[in-house]
Amino acid sequence: MPELPEVETVKQTLKRLVQNKTIQGVEVFWPNIIKLPDDVEEFKINLQQQTILDIHRKGKFLLFELSDYMLISHLRMEGKYSVHENGEPVKKHTHVIFTFTDGDELRYNDVRKFGTMHIVNKGTELDQKPLNQLGPDPFDAAFTFDYFYKKLHKTDRVIKAALLDQSIVAGLGNIYVDETLFQAKVNPLKKSNKLTKKEVKSIQEEAKTILQHAIELGGTTIRSYVNSSGEMGMFQQTLYVYGQENNPCRTCGRPIVKMKIGGRGTHVCMNCQK
Repeated sequence: MPELPEVETVKQTLKRLVQNKTIQGVEVFWPNIIKLPDDVEEFKINLQQQTILDIHRKGKFLLFELSDYMLISHLRMEGKYSVHENGEPVKKHTHVIFTFTDGDELRYNDVRKFGTMHIVNKGTELDQKPLNQLGPDPFDAAFTFDYFYKKLHKTDRVIKAALLDQSIVAGLGNIYVDETLFQAKVNPLKKSNKLTKKEVKSIQEEAKTILQHAIELGGTTIRSYVNSSGEMGMFQQTLYVYGQENNPCRTCGRPIVKMKIGGRGTHVCMNCQK
């Protein structure tokens, strides 16, 4: 699943490709992707003659700022955007096509069909689902130490599960949680309300550092992630624990262990993260 760095990279790429373009028409081939409005025809009509003024990100969500609306898109497991000239062959699993007045097309492709799109009136996006359920972004001013410490100490869930909770902090997923906990030297099975202030501070700081580095490298390509220009991310070359099962830890040489926590594959060095 694309996490914060991948979605941020897609956002930056799409801004270069489609900002200030005006939508002439929309085709929807898999209606279940459209969550709001309920009527797909209304979705298509609302987007006609809307100009993409800017593109933002909130956690793992892309926010297309239009003339009158905000189009909120979640890529989920396999969602991808790409820009094409009119007439280019349409790939299998392309479910939504936005045609611009200049003839270019923004295509949404999703093998798993798990992605979602919502249209809401601009200015109301943070007051309703799905965005009103999110905690602060790791780079938001609201993501303070006091906020983070209090949130973690209100739950007895293990820290791996708490960091995956998008209502606590938005944007972190399996890859970057594993990497953050390794760099912070915190075992993923430690209860959140048992963390020391030093450990919470370390998790907060390492998360920001790792996410920023991943953004600079274009994200992590594990299976099929590419940005909107078809380029892979390169952060996977720097991973310490995620996907490194049985490989020697780059810090101590002990083998990396993979376990299941809350149904999610979790990678840990049992020596560095005692």
